[in-house]
Amino acid sequence: MFERFARSWTLAKASAGVLRQDRELLVLPVVSGLCTVLVAAAFIVPAYFTGMLEAAIKDADAGQPADQAMSAAAYVWMFAFYLVQYFVIIFFNTALVGAALMRLDGGNPSLGSAFAIAASRIGTIAGYAVISATVGVVLRFIGERFGFIGRIVETLLGVGWAISTFLVVPVIVARGVGPIDAVKQSAAMLRKSFGENIIGTGGIGLVFGLLVVVAGIVGAGLSFAVFDLTESVGITALPVAATVIAVAALIVYSAALSAVYSAAVYRYADGQSPPPGMDESLLSGAFQPKKA
Repeated sequence: MFERFARSWTLAKASAGVLRQDRELLVLPVVSGLCTVLVAAAFIVPAYFTGMLEAAIKDADAGQPADQAMSAAAYVWMFAFYLVQYFVIIFFNTALVGAALMRLDGGNPSLGSAFAIAASRIGTIAGYAVISATVGVVLRFIGERFGFIGRIVETLLGVGWAISTFLVVPVIVARGVGPIDAVKQSAAMLRKSFGENIIGTGGIGLVFGLLVVVAGIVGAGLSFAVFDLTESVGITALPVAATVIAVAALIVYSAALSAVYSAAVYRYADGQSPPPGMDESLLSGAFQPKKA
């Protein structure tokens, strides 16, 4: 297990080497994050002022029968929210993965070419957003309706869905297929070579998750120390702001790195030669067939 995590860390560093060639692409996860915040506000604020959000929270905490925990209107609202959020996330992820694939193929991507790739797949992106939103609502329904067991099933199915759709965006970018075919092809590619890919993505998430935690702890410690020394809210705001910026930068870089990783893994899984900066042994480890 230690060797697998070590390989994932090495692969992450190799991916970072590729990403360093196109630092301007870090703008994409930044804009994506800002757009998702705006979308969330556009849905949550009206729900709050109309009382829908408060009613949904009370219903969930009131011990009502599970099949009555959320109203039909709440599910419609949830589907619409998921749909728009997924569309935004998938659109920018498509742009980032498309740029990564262009770089790995020896091209020189730009923000303009990245957005052009995503725009050319707009119909497929919308279709995949509908599928993802539907899956999200169905999983939420299972979790609400069947209580504790339902939450376990919801989690397990959610993990399975995430694994099976790991390569959907690279497939959409590289093959130009529809959303249903993209899901099928992604699942088929993973079935043939499951192996270490989970450790690879998990390794990136683990490393950056730990870095975020460390940054938060250090930032909180510095903030309390500065306040104890100066008792000035204004001065204390400086380490707080620095901590927020550091955490945001880690999240942005992690998202971009994950996109480059998925593009590289797709390229290898598709039978292409290892991209520049990627050790073939590392990628073959990421797609090592599962042992019986």
